[in-house]
Amino acid sequence: MKMRSLRLHGATPQPPAHKTSLPGPDDTLRRVLPNGITVLARENWAAPSVVVEGYLVVGNLDEPANMPGLASFTVSMLSRGTQKRTFTEINETIESVGASIGFSSDRHITNFSTKSLAEDLDLVLGVLAEELRQPAFPAPYVDRVRGLRLTALAERENDTRQMAGRAFRELMFGDHPLGRDMLGTRESIAGINRDLLAGFYETHYRPAGMVVTVVGAVPAEEAVRKIEAAFGDWQGAPPPRLALPPLAPLTEVRKRHALMPDKTQCDMVLGWQGMRRLDADFDSARLANTVLGVFGLMGRLGENVRERQGMAYYAYSRVSGDREPGTWVTIAGVNPANVSRAQNAMLDEVKRLQDELVPADELEDCKSYLTGSVPLQLETNDGVASLLADIEWHGLGLDYLERYPKIINSLTAEQVQQVAQKYLHPDAYVFALAGPEAA
Repeated sequence: MKMRSLRLHGATPQPPAHKTSLPGPDDTLRRVLPNGITVLARENWAAPSVVVEGYLVVGNLDEPANMPGLASFTVSMLSRGTQKRTFTEINETIESVGASIGFSSDRHITNFSTKSLAEDLDLVLGVLAEELRQPAFPAPYVDRVRGLRLTALAERENDTRQMAGRAFRELMFGDHPLGRDMLGTRESIAGINRDLLAGFYETHYRPAGMVVTVVGAVPAEEAVRKIEAAFGDWQGAPPPRLALPPLAPLTEVRKRHALMPDKTQCDMVLGWQGMRRLDADFDSARLANTVLGVFGLMGRLGENVRERQGMAYYAYSRVSGDREPGTWVTIAGVNPANVSRAQNAMLDEVKRLQDELVPADELEDCKSYLTGSVPLQLETNDGVASLLADIEWHGLGLDYLERYPKIINSLTAEQVQQVAQKYLHPDAYVFALAGPEAA
């Protein structure tokens, strides 16, 4: 959609030429409003647009154990109508200025984002505030969203990659809240009604702990004033979230095959329990994971399992960590005849990471990849806004991006080996497979 030209009054402010391109404490304004909302604002006058991103502290972990999917269902209803505008009126208002508003749900938080021209920021914030503060949960759209979610469930059941991922999480976490299905089940989706949605909203949607990042062509102080105008009179805090029970350690191999006989490919997930984002091991694990299955053609896994042995359509690894322990997984899509060989090859690469120090040149290449990928993310307002929100969520500090290269470059091959030995146990892991019978 074509965006209109920006109307600016007076000279366009420009950042000083000597400033670093990395967001930091010298060019990012952080302000905590009286109602507990934290605002992070950074000016960027390279384009006449503004991105707003943020989150509220409500998510999948807050829903009843017997009602999985309630949190994400609630999020899906935010844009379906407010106490002032219908779904159609919301869309017409936003589309008329070429803007966008989006929501998504996570385990811990509910995310929101907008993109618009700077001149339309007040209008877009007004609609966003209505959707977050005055959703109407119109009954006809409850049934429509229910239908969309049931369709999404059916699509997942026909997707080998998604089914392997779901089987892995069930095997790894079982009845633990971290294993809860964010989409929901057929039974829970069928049982969700307007009263449940409105009740969940009234209990959990509160401004305390909310974070809003504003990046683009608007003065930082003005950005804070606009957020305060839209949300400053919203009051209240969500109920405290109960501490999660500890995870039982893996002591054996857990396997499951989600049989899908009509498929021609098997997707496999082999992995372990991980660490929290702020655990001392996380940066070492991130570097070790880059060696294992990220750098170049998906690291050593891609080079060996896919390229050299030709057993996989794709093969890579991923490590994740949040305020609760995440996972460290290796993932591949293979011909059913290659499942056993690919599994063994992936474990061989894990053992190699444990038994041998990573050569200096390979380690330096992976460090360069990790430090060099950050500026690429910061080339857009969206990337900067997302990164600032992530930094705030984990309490990393506004100087984190300045410290990040030193953190990565200080890591050693010995630390990579030690973190692999600590977490990647060849005799205790979860192995989930989805697809036809394997040879």
